[in-house]
Amino acid sequence: MAFLFDKAKAALNDVTNQVHTAVKTGKVPSKADLHAHQHPTPECSDRDSHHMHRFQSFAPQREGNDAKWYVDACGYMWAVSVALQNARQSIWILDWWLSPELYLRRPPAQFEEFRLDRLLFAAAERGVQVNVIVYKEVTQALTLSSSHTKHWLEDNDKTGNIKVFRHPDHLPDKQTMASNILERIKSSGLSPAKLAALPGDALKGIYGMNDDSVLYWAHHEKLCLVDGKLAFMGGLDLCYGRWDTNQHSIADAHPGDLNKINFPGQDYNNARIMDFSDVQNWQNNKLDRKWNSRMGWTDMSISLRGPVVEDLRDHFAQRWNFIYYEKYGVRNQERYKPIPFRVSRAGIIGHPYQQAEPGAEVEGHGQYEGFRERMRVHYERGYAKLQEGKERFREDALGEDDGYPNGPLGGIQCQIMRSCAKWSHGVPLEHSIATAYIETIRDSKHFVYIENQFFITGTDDRQKPISNKIGAAIVERIIRAAQNNEQYHMVVAMPAVPAFAGDLRSDDALATRAIMEFQYNSINRGGYSIYEQIAKAGIDPMQWIRFYNLRSYDRINTSAAMAQAEQQSGQGAQNPAGDAQAFDRYQAAAAQVPGSGRWDSVAECYMLNGPDIRTVPWDHGGDVHEVDAFVSEELYIHSKLLIADDRKVICGSANLNDRSQLGNHDSEIAILIEDPVEIDSYMAGQPWRATKFAATLRRQIFRKHLGLIPPQDPSRPDNNYLPVDPSAPQIYDFGSREDLAVADPLAESFTSLWKTTARVNTAAFAKVFHPVPFDGVRNWKQYDEYYSRFFKLPAAKTAAKDTTRPSTWKWGHVVAEEFSEDPARAAEEVKGVLSGIKGTLVEMPLLFLNEEDIAKEGLEFNQFTEVVYT
Repeated sequence: MAFLFDKAKAALNDVTNQVHTAVKTGKVPSKADLHAHQHPTPECSDRDSHHMHRFQSFAPQREGNDAKWYVDACGYMWAVSVALQNARQSIWILDWWLSPELYLRRPPAQFEEFRLDRLLFAAAERGVQVNVIVYKEVTQALTLSSSHTKHWLEDNDKTGNIKVFRHPDHLPDKQTMASNILERIKSSGLSPAKLAALPGDALKGIYGMNDDSVLYWAHHEKLCLVDGKLAFMGGLDLCYGRWDTNQHSIADAHPGDLNKINFPGQDYNNARIMDFSDVQNWQNNKLDRKWNSRMGWTDMSISLRGPVVEDLRDHFAQRWNFIYYEKYGVRNQERYKPIPFRVSRAGIIGHPYQQAEPGAEVEGHGQYEGFRERMRVHYERGYAKLQEGKERFREDALGEDDGYPNGPLGGIQCQIMRSCAKWSHGVPLEHSIATAYIETIRDSKHFVYIENQFFITGTDDRQKPISNKIGAAIVERIIRAAQNNEQYHMVVAMPAVPAFAGDLRSDDALATRAIMEFQYNSINRGGYSIYEQIAKAGIDPMQWIRFYNLRSYDRINTSAAMAQAEQQSGQGAQNPAGDAQAFDRYQAAAAQVPGSGRWDSVAECYMLNGPDIRTVPWDHGGDVHEVDAFVSEELYIHSKLLIADDRKVICGSANLNDRSQLGNHDSEIAILIEDPVEIDSYMAGQPWRATKFAATLRRQIFRKHLGLIPPQDPSRPDNNYLPVDPSAPQIYDFGSREDLAVADPLAESFTSLWKTTARVNTAAFAKVFHPVPFDGVRNWKQYDEYYSRFFKLPAAKTAAKDTTRPSTWKWGHVVAEEFSEDPARAAEEVKGVLSGIKGTLVEMPLLFLNEEDIAKEGLEFNQFTEVVYT
């Protein structure tokens, strides 16, 4: 206690001295002084300190919150649509990519008014102030068209209530090109001329900054705030390619009724085949849904109410005002204004949330225009308060009540963390997300589940260029568990391949191979990987941590009904939505064709209570044999999730890599959720007190991967499609057979179910589709034998078909050579193999290309550009 008293006294003296100096000299401390964090104060004098906040976060722990999870975007986007429809004051959105024409409810034909732009226009008509921040992409490398997002929303808003900021501006000026970054380029062998000639994938790699000049780092956060009281955050952008159901249908051809399409226009996407293009013309889609599958998208997000929303409001307003004064203020456009806001920093770790003294509404949090004068006023007020004997100086000395009660509040405890820096937020470096990951792993007792889009992390300073040390925390915790003979295990789920187009061996797949190399070097190769470091301690890493991918299959309904409807209408069924007359012609013809559309997708076959695929009929007589209608693709994991001991949850926008974790690269936001509501559970067969939020989320995800939940009907919402609210509690079927099967993640029965499902699924997909990566492919020669000789790029199917090798023109389809020559018999054989697949869980092939240098150094991949891919 004496130590804490001394720290508090030092803090008070420090603030007193600063106030005296400010009042006497009229000189306000600089931002650097305010954020130097050199003194032992519990809070910096500018109130933006995080010295005494857990994980060194800008935000404290907050009690009295309510939270709700959403697994996949179907329920999440429905909940967002409800919130936007009911908004009365404000809508604030921060996204990496925002697609105005995105339908938040499906199928679109039933929910036309729930297109995102229409919801925002309607809100603006009601007087709602809509503020949107989107990442301003590098157009040479990405096809997001943030320009379309901005101008479509602003130009079609008749009220002036919709404001869209794009940030940052990337292109370096002459001074930047003359700076040391140019010297780094030259020293690495890349002249400016060669740099300009790099292809798109290499441009993605030069994301970085030099002092005030941002080159290619991204705003990667996903945040939506409605009326300042309801928040949505997590891994899901409001953009194309994200909406999906729990069964992840990858076929969306509906020969009997185009109004059943769930993925209209460019929302039918497969990033492994081709990137988005010309997104401002969203109806035009070059991916042929008659031949190509989409890529399923698995993700999770949450909605929040309570005091923690105050920190999210603070974060958004800081970002908005930083961008306003940096970029838009000089334009003097009436539409754009800074956001007034106030900050409560009460609730430091170890204390219940307390309402702050009413805070002054500050434009820009003391960082922007008018900074000196406002700070002078605050310092004078603070000096007066110190004279009155107040214990702690508060910058936010005046203002309205924030609406939250005093004292302990109960409810879920939450804390916001972020990755941000000068370029992204106008603040000193913060990497509290990385700290939260490391400390949560370190303090875990029995079990950690990680689900993330990437897995690039280091265990040793010599593991260049990787800098984040989440991997070191994993190694330390596992070695400690092994030495202490603890019941402990980690499971990691991640994509098999990053979502970039192209055959892995092609020249334009550099970024894909580079990321895969860094991931394998993080897991089990390169000398300092997690597996290698654990093995050096004499411990078998496979007993303590395992890695998995996800994969799905479906059947495109290119049946006799489609052929008949196309013939009668003279119109293809690919995507006539952009032509009203063509659409009507096809619909009229389809109405005369028998068929219910019941089997337009067969993804339900691997879900709970789904039919056996062997019993599902096929309408023979069309141009396509059933065996050629089956397709498979990796199920792309985009979640950014950690669950520890079924008690703690970290989720948000941050990937597990340097880009997201270091703070001065991509900007990110995350939350740590600790629910005080405990439930009876088990760990390794022993009684365990889990918490409701963490346990139900982990169980729901595991059941989905194992095929132990039923398929979703997107047009039939339940409480899990609604925003967090006491009137719409989370639905979860405690005590069901499927719940009990996954309740104990360390039980022998569960681990056997998990591993067996993954093994059987992996073998089935390998037999039918020959997907890569694959453990039987150790070098490029084996890659050619197993994959390349069967498949060519999608454009190849327009060339003459080689009837002796039917797979070569069917990207993602069945490897026909593995089955009977008779198509009908081959279809039955294929369905026999597929019938063994349950869920989407597959093993991660850790031996894939382990005899090769996957990403060879050269012009496009070298010591300068490689940092991009980490």
